[in-house]
Amino acid sequence: MQYSTKARLLLAGAALSTFAGPAFALDGNDLVTKINGALSIQGGAGFSAEKATVSGSNVTLTNAKLLVQAGKQNLPLGTVKFEGVEENNGGYTVEKVTFDNVNTSQDKTVFTASDIAISGLTVPGNPSGDGLDAIMLYDEAHVGKMTATVDGKQAFSVDGVNLTTEVADDSSSVGFDLQVNGVKSDLSLVDDAQAKDTLQQLGVTSIDGKVNMTGSWTLADGNLEIDEYAIDFAKVGKLNLAFSVSGYTLDFIKSANETAKAMEANPNKEQAQQAAGLAMLGLMQRLTFNSAEIRFEDAGITKKALDYAGKSQGTTGEAMAQMLKGMTPMMLAQYNVPELQNMVSAAVNSYLDKPGSFTITAEPADAVPFPMIMGAAMGAPNTLPKVLGVKVTAND
Repeated sequence: MQYSTKARLLLAGAALSTFAGPAFALDGNDLVTKINGALSIQGGAGFSAEKATVSGSNVTLTNAKLLVQAGKQNLPLGTVKFEGVEENNGGYTVEKVTFDNVNTSQDKTVFTASDIAISGLTVPGNPSGDGLDAIMLYDEAHVGKMTATVDGKQAFSVDGVNLTTEVADDSSSVGFDLQVNGVKSDLSLVDDAQAKDTLQQLGVTSIDGKVNMTGSWTLADGNLEIDEYAIDFAKVGKLNLAFSVSGYTLDFIKSANETAKAMEANPNKEQAQQAAGLAMLGLMQRLTFNSAEIRFEDAGITKKALDYAGKSQGTTGEAMAQMLKGMTPMMLAQYNVPELQNMVSAAVNSYLDKPGSFTITAEPADAVPFPMIMGAAMGAPNTLPKVLGVKVTAND
C-alpha cells in the first residue's frame, strides 16, 4: 500500500510538471522557416543552416548562410546563437541573437567585423498580415569594429554601427535611429591617378566622420519621415537629407518586393526591366510628396574646391567664385522660372562670398500626389518649383 501511494505521488508530480512547464518544445528549423518567411515578404535575403540545435530556450545554428541575389551567392555566417527564444502567437520572440566575428578575404582585400548582435527580435507567425505583428522587428542591432585592408594597409574602418527601433504603445508606428561612428578612410590608397591627384589638390587624403539617420514610419497611411540623414566629415562638411512621403504602406512594400522578385526570376533581363519599370510607375501612383530638404554645411571644402577649379582654369579661387556668380542666372534663365532664378542666384552669391550653409527645401502648402509631380515634370517643368514650394537659401 505504501509503495502504491508513493507511485501515485510520483506520477501526479510528473503530470503536474508536464502541465506547468512549456507546452511545446522549441523547433529550431521552424524558427529559421519563420525568419525566412518574414524576410521574403519584407524583401530581405534568405537564410539557411546546416543544423539547428535546441538547448532549453536557446537555438544554435551551425554553418549558417545568408542567401543573396536569389540564392546565387551565399554569405557564410558561421555559428548563430538565438538566446531566450519563446513561442509567440505562432511566431517567436528572441532576447538576443549573436553572430561569429567576420573575417573574409577576396583577392587582396580583407574585411573584418566584430561584436555583431541583435536584441529584442520579434519573428512573426504570419508575415502576410497587415499589422506590425506581421513584420520582423528588433529593438537594437549592433556591429562593432569593422575594417577593410588592401595589401595589408587599412583602407577603411568604422568604430561601430548601432540601429535602434521603438514601436509606439498603440503599435501604430515605428521610430528608428541609426548611428555610424568613427568612419575613417585612407584616400591615399586610391588607384586612379587623376582621382588621386584631385584629392591631393583638395587636401583630402583621408576622411574622418560619422553618419546619422533618424525617422519614423506610420503603418496606417504609410507616412515615412526621415528627419535626418546626415553624412558629416571633418574638414569637408555635413550633408543632411530629410524628406517625408505618404503611401509607403505595408502593401506598397510587399508589391515592390514582388516586382523585384519577378524581375530577378525573368531570364530576359531587358524584358524584365521594362516590366519592372511599368510596375514601379504604377506603384508610384500611390505615393504622396509631403516635404524634402537638402542642406550642406561647409567645413572648408568649398574654398579648396574653388582654388582647385581656378587653378585648372589658370586663375584664382576668388576669380572662379565670381565666374560662377555670373554663370548661375544665365544657366537658370533657360528654364523660365524668374522667381527661382533670383532666389538661387542670391543664395549662390551669399554662399560663395562666405561659405557657410546652402539649403534647398521643398514644402508645398498641401501634400502633392506623385502623379501630379510627374505630370508637371513632363508637361510644364517650369511650374514644378511652385507646385513643390521650393525655396533656396544660404548661410541661414
